[in-house]
Amino acid sequence: MAGFVYILCASMSFACYYMLRSGYKKNRFKLLFWSSLGFLGFALNNVLLFVDQVVIDSYDLSVVRTVPALIGVVTLLYGLISDTV
Repeated sequence: MAGFVYILCASMSFACYYMLRSGYKKNRFKLLFWSSLGFLGFALNNVLLFVDQVVIDSYDLSVVRTVPALIGVVTLLYGLISDTV
């Protein structure tokens, strides 16, 4: 059941990435671009969470799976700050 939730979270994050990316291609707002990159990082984090918890149970990938989430948060924060200045 937990694996299903991880896959569902990853697919929803990727769907948000796709919608934000297509919105950026239409309107060319910088905030949409940075938000899409942030959600891509969140989607990668959720995929790695699924791999860590369900597929590979013998290794701890917590540090590896935290890196895409950190990159996603930093890019989203950078986009928010640079868009307001």
